[in-house]
Amino acid sequence: MNHLVSHLPKRVSLFEVGPRDGLQNEKAAITVADKVKLINQLSQTGLTRIEAGSFVSPKWVPQMANSSQVFAAINRKNGTVYSALTPNGKGLQAALAAKVDEIAVFGAASETFSRKNINCSISESLERFAPVIKLATEHGLRVRGYVSCVMGCPYEGHIDVKSVANVSEQLVKLGCYEISLGDTIGCGTPEQVKRVVNEVSERVAIEALAIHCHDTYGQAIANIYAALQCGISTIDSSVAGLGGCPYAAGASGNVASEDVVYLLQGLGIECGVNLAGLIDAGNTISRTLGRQNQSKVARAMNKQ
Repeated sequence: MNHLVSHLPKRVSLFEVGPRDGLQNEKAAITVADKVKLINQLSQTGLTRIEAGSFVSPKWVPQMANSSQVFAAINRKNGTVYSALTPNGKGLQAALAAKVDEIAVFGAASETFSRKNINCSISESLERFAPVIKLATEHGLRVRGYVSCVMGCPYEGHIDVKSVANVSEQLVKLGCYEISLGDTIGCGTPEQVKRVVNEVSERVAIEALAIHCHDTYGQAIANIYAALQCGISTIDSSVAGLGGCPYAAGASGNVASEDVVYLLQGLGIECGVNLAGLIDAGNTISRTLGRQNQSKVARAMNKQ
């Protein structure tokens, strides 16, 4: 077994997306107080990267309309980066006013998905992001780039891995310090993950890549393990498995942070996150939403 784990990273950074990606598609309005409680609980677990909201048009994502209030009310823990999604200049100005620590832009490897999701082509999206990234950098904010549909698209099906590599490389050239490769519809499998990561890492340093898995087909943990074997050391995850993609039929949500931490502990990989605290945070927000915690690890440990 040693030959399998000898080249795994010794430490992994978890990027918690629950408060933004996890909650953004909830139909019932979630109060500022409940969002703040979630973020504050997550801050106490040892997580150092938390996506706390987004500054997008309330018309498109009404659930995120109170992000400014959320950023104003959270207890910011020293050493923790609180980030937000900002698709345009207007969103960036709001993020700057809210004293966000870091921003992210959201691209795609699929032309059709790009048009459906952000109403423009891939090349147009990059043109839009350029001034946002430039201005953010001038204000001392680091910019993360998301690339969605890297394993497959709900409209186009198979996505050419070269398209994934092209978009990732262009985002880095525009100034993104990290690229999160998103399996938006959760259709990827481990060997496919390895192909995508290996292809993209020919253009973008492996240290600058993150993996963002959805668990639609139950492959997320296996896919993350495959990404770790390729040298990826940043994993996006969502407490209690919150979230999904509104444009992807059957997309059951992000991989649960609790399940990822359990995997990492089993592999002897450091992540600095307290699993019990994470489960508490997941249980609390799940009760608030009136549903069962979607993390398999949390369900198992809740029964003990």
